[in-house]
Amino acid sequence: MNKWNKGNNIKSPVGFGIAIGVAIGSGIGVAMNNLALGMGVGIAIGVAIGLSINSKQDHDESGE
Repeated sequence: MNKWNKGNNIKSPVGFGIAIGVAIGSGIGVAMNNLALGMGVGIAIGVAIGLSINSKQDHDESGE
């Protein structure tokens, strides 16, 4: 059985963030009965999440 390896970085944080954002945006879109708007909001949120993770990983690797 594989265990979670918490020490590894995400290989593509922006892609990971977009996937999470689309999932969140789909839920928002269905709740508001406007899926297109929810997807757009989700992608925007996802890019922000991905860039934040990427920035954190870069900061951790530099040791600052």
